[in-house]
Amino acid sequence: MSQHCDWLLTNIRLSTMVDNGVPYGEIEFGALALHDGVIVYAGSEAGMPEFTAAQHRDCAGQWATPGLVDCHTHLVYGGDRAREFEMRLQGRSYEEISRAGGGIASTVKHTREASEDQLLEQARKRLQCLLAEGVTTVEIKSGYGLTLEHEMKMLRVARRLGEELPVTVRTTFLGAHALPPEFTEATGDPRDAYIQLVCEQMIPAVASAGLADAVDVFCEGIGFSPAQCEKVFRAAQSVGLPVKGHMEQLSDLKGAVLAARYSALSVDHLEYLAESDVAALKAAASVAVLLPGAFYFLRETKLPPIAALRKQGVPMAVATDLNPGTSPIASLLLAMNQAAVLFGLTPEEALRGATRNAALALGLHNKGQLCAGFDADLALWDIEHPSELTYAVNMNRPSQVWRSGVIL
Repeated sequence: MSQHCDWLLTNIRLSTMVDNGVPYGEIEFGALALHDGVIVYAGSEAGMPEFTAAQHRDCAGQWATPGLVDCHTHLVYGGDRAREFEMRLQGRSYEEISRAGGGIASTVKHTREASEDQLLEQARKRLQCLLAEGVTTVEIKSGYGLTLEHEMKMLRVARRLGEELPVTVRTTFLGAHALPPEFTEATGDPRDAYIQLVCEQMIPAVASAGLADAVDVFCEGIGFSPAQCEKVFRAAQSVGLPVKGHMEQLSDLKGAVLAARYSALSVDHLEYLAESDVAALKAAASVAVLLPGAFYFLRETKLPPIAALRKQGVPMAVATDLNPGTSPIASLLLAMNQAAVLFGLTPEEALRGATRNAALALGLHNKGQLCAGFDADLALWDIEHPSELTYAVNMNRPSQVWRSGVIL
């Protein structure tokens, strides 16, 4: 008896990204069957059971990959920082600009001034750039409002993007991103005072409103101390939200080890991560999210410990870090190329980093692979080999994308 499916794709080459000992989890003469938003068959065409399909497509030997996953973005924000970019090229460091009131503080001002609809329209354009490259899932952080009102405004915009565009959106509350300007004159340590506000008011309110899927922190000298970040982690866990962390981007504060103690979904950046600390990430099953766009844009020279991460078997994800100040890059394919050229990832590692491992960094265990039971998110590419997706810059676009089994 034949099985029913919504879509049957045949004469297709599969880059399943299943870790089965075959590069890219490749199936040369493959077939896919999609039904009710889920993959019900992914395997050889010769071994496929009989299907009655509502729609059938001969894919003419094109390659299918899982839909791409951008697991670290800040794409909801107001204004831009092109002038700051120019200042850095004139010799000012990122830290100098931040301490002088530029950097994140500049974006905070413009984000607070923008209405929800204005932020939505600005963010929509950036997100559409990602979708055009086969991205079907994206994480969006807050962190440019730094008051409960404006942080929730950002998170509502992120949720609306997921409702209005064909993409799965995961939202992350990043209230502990920077010190708001109004806290500089606070009594005592203004950072302690702000973290208290984040923990006691913001996190409970965001959780109650159902606006966040995770909580993030910026653990850095120009951000917050490990002790302050730990308070945020405790507050997040008290309301049932998993944690993530911007860690070891500019210095080694042992933030990654701290995050691992709280079973962080991911630790991100990691240029200054000590090799001796990699084992803690492995033990915690945390994903190392590499952000080569920020490394490139800031002209950093300290490389993440890729060899140690690889040796320990820590999953490495690749993301754009799309943001106005340090990575204004709305191309996950470019980030994959940067991860290969700048960090030494293989093309297979880069693609795995933008599919399966990126999904794990968001706690999404049903995305990022082409196999039965997974969400039917996939992209079809008219290429000769999956390595082309990492190799070529601005040369590849998917010929077709399915998200949750629906053709876009």
